[in-house]
Amino acid sequence: MTAVTAKQRILVIDDHPIVRRGVTSLLAEEEDLCVIGEAECGKDALAAITKHKPDLIILDISLPDCDGIELCRKIRSRYPKLPVLVMSIHNESLYADRALRAGANGYIMKHEAPNKIVNAIRQILSGNVHLSADTVQRILGKNTRSSESAPTSGIGSLTDRELEVFSMIGQGRGTKEIAQELSLGTKTVETHRINIKRKLNVRHLPKLVQQAVEYVNATQRDLR
Repeated sequence: MTAVTAKQRILVIDDHPIVRRGVTSLLAEEEDLCVIGEAECGKDALAAITKHKPDLIILDISLPDCDGIELCRKIRSRYPKLPVLVMSIHNESLYADRALRAGANGYIMKHEAPNKIVNAIRQILSGNVHLSADTVQRILGKNTRSSESAPTSGIGSLTDRELEVFSMIGQGRGTKEIAQELSLGTKTVETHRINIKRKLNVRHLPKLVQQAVEYVNATQRDLR
């Protein structure tokens, strides 16, 4: 008689139903993995963790009621041993560092091939950290280029949400588009923009856009 292997239980936290459904369908094909719960916001996520007691969480950064990275910190505080894989549309070069500092065990882009997502899950469940090879090289290289980071030191004062808005400005997104993408009100996005300008000591919007574009271009060069 063949022994039945218990499946590793995954909780998916993402505000897009199609993403949650896609991950569920993907893992349903795996013998050792399954989705046992879903949540579309931070409040529901914490309740779902208590209810389902998952072996791993897949977490998006952009949630309607909170910053996913801040939620990761809360999860790590309440459940120190619960692994978290951040899966996002946002560039890994911009957010992987912050996700790891918040307690995540890995970061992967949503556009990656299904087999890479499954491999990332298994890698983290095995007790390892998952990052792309490019990001690993960038993080290692950053330790030897401290002088080059000086021009962007002001960016380090931005909150995770402010950095998210800042990078989207650098990608050419307008206020309404950013608000829609992050599930925020336009006034909230404008407030973030005001705070970013203050922290970066920038008075005018064109200068802010210029700095944002330069920052995005610089992070993309790190991946080459």
